[in-house]
Amino acid sequence: MKVCFFAREYPPHVYGGAGVHLNNLSRELAQLMDAEVRCFGEQDRQEGRLKVKGYQAWPRMSEGEDKKFGSTLGTFSTNLSMVRDRVNADLVHSHTWYGCLAGYFAKVLYDVPYVATVHSLEPLRPWKEEQLGRSYHLTSWVEKLALENADRVVAVSQHAQREIIELFNVKPERVKVIHNGINLAVWKPSAATETRKQWSVEGEYILFVGRTSRQKGMVHLVEAMKYVDPGIKLVCCTSAPDTKEIEEEVAAKVAQEPRCQWINVLLRETDYVELYSHCVLFACPSVYEPFGIINLEAMACEKPVVASAVGGIQEVVVPGETGFLVPPADPKALGEHINLLLRDRAMARKMGLAGRKRVEEHFSWTSIAQQTRAMYEDMLRGLGRTYVP
Repeated sequence: MKVCFFAREYPPHVYGGAGVHLNNLSRELAQLMDAEVRCFGEQDRQEGRLKVKGYQAWPRMSEGEDKKFGSTLGTFSTNLSMVRDRVNADLVHSHTWYGCLAGYFAKVLYDVPYVATVHSLEPLRPWKEEQLGRSYHLTSWVEKLALENADRVVAVSQHAQREIIELFNVKPERVKVIHNGINLAVWKPSAATETRKQWSVEGEYILFVGRTSRQKGMVHLVEAMKYVDPGIKLVCCTSAPDTKEIEEEVAAKVAQEPRCQWINVLLRETDYVELYSHCVLFACPSVYEPFGIINLEAMACEKPVVASAVGGIQEVVVPGETGFLVPPADPKALGEHINLLLRDRAMARKMGLAGRKRVEEHFSWTSIAQQTRAMYEDMLRGLGRTYVP
């Protein structure tokens, strides 16, 4: 059996959870079957049963007076290049709207079954119009086209599954829940000190990791610091701002909080492992989150989590066992629950250990790859397709 993936993010160009997901899923699947990844970039390599090829937007797409349209139109042009190269696979599988057009076109042009994994839903992210202008409505259109024509839709949480069924004309039996996972060999407690020395991270700190986006709710966490006990700082690690305006908004908020240290650059994976490993707790104040891999990363590094009770986070963090869940966009509740862990370090340690145990038992990429292959086989059988096991 062979699968061909279409996606935006793939190493070395990874800036969010979807890229982390596909990197690990493709490598695990390549232990079980042939896998090809067509992504944005200049990649061109073969590693065992895994082939990776990068594609780039047509230069003409970035020209013109309205630069906001360039991102979406460039994405479409990249998708067309991806699907213009012949697809020789038993099925195709897209990740996020960035690969949806190629997935749908491949289904039509090459008569292959199509799977779409949803990492977030465009109708639930209206703030993206700030970033993309009116072309945001094209991203919503292509997502709708793809999901309603896919043979299987993968939701990364039960919450996301319900949202897909409510928002799109997709039969419930075609939507399969397969959670995100974590590489347990990489994400584990580290004794390293280099990153903290490099960035002068000293003393005890609360950690935030995420994109500079309204979705991630960093401004609510910075605001929560006025309710947090003195003697501890907040370290915020961000990258890939949605817009310059949002980045400036966050900068203005950070400037008002002397205990906040902002590392506004994409770090290496080992840097994040170190920062997770030595924080007192991890805070995830997202206002929208279909899953939230960052919480798995913190839990794998044995840290308790205080997170918003939204989306798939509620299927990852167990309240009172691995951390606390609070209402979204509520800085006071966020600060109060952070204090509970700061004031009871034995409880914090117990929750951290429970978090590691939970990810080991439920979120390994080996298990998720096995679930994904089983889903492929079930789909192909249901469609009457033959394939080499």
